[in-house]
Amino acid sequence: MPNDEKTEDIRDRPTDSRPLDTFDRKILSELAKDAGLSYAELGRLVGLSAPAVHERVKRLRASGRVRGTVAVLDGPSTGKPLLAFVHVDTMGWGKTQELLSLAELPELEEIHSVAGDTCMLLKVRCKSSRALEGLLARLYATPGVKATRSYVVLSTYLERTPQGGITEALESEHSVTHST
Repeated sequence: MPNDEKTEDIRDRPTDSRPLDTFDRKILSELAKDAGLSYAELGRLVGLSAPAVHERVKRLRASGRVRGTVAVLDGPSTGKPLLAFVHVDTMGWGKTQELLSLAELPELEEIHSVAGDTCMLLKVRCKSSRALEGLLARLYATPGVKATRSYVVLSTYLERTPQGGITEALESEHSVTHST
């Protein structure tokens, strides 16, 4: 999904100090499934009137919690069946202007600065393995890039945008003791 905003810009945005309530989370969950729902239909699904839903959606947009409404395209149907994740190792700090300028390529879906054994993680969707090879050649021609590791996806079982719900039990699962 295209995202022209930089992560720093998103995090620095003033946020709604009001915590998300159950209705907000239901609205976000339904919008994540189908952002084209009318306010009346969305209201029916979450148990609120259309005007109440409209006000909440306006507030969610103003706070930056809803950043936009986009069509989620199917990669293979749009001529890009090859999905890969590319780890990029760089000399020094990975987030360089040259590396970030590759975002102009429509094959790049995501660029992340990560902690771990690599500097940057890219999600790419290409027409073919030859196109992936061309993208990798561009990466290697980028100043500071010293190595890549590519992971080509064979099958996808779940791919979605961020969801509105939270599994509260995950916060405490790390402290669960198992008795034998």
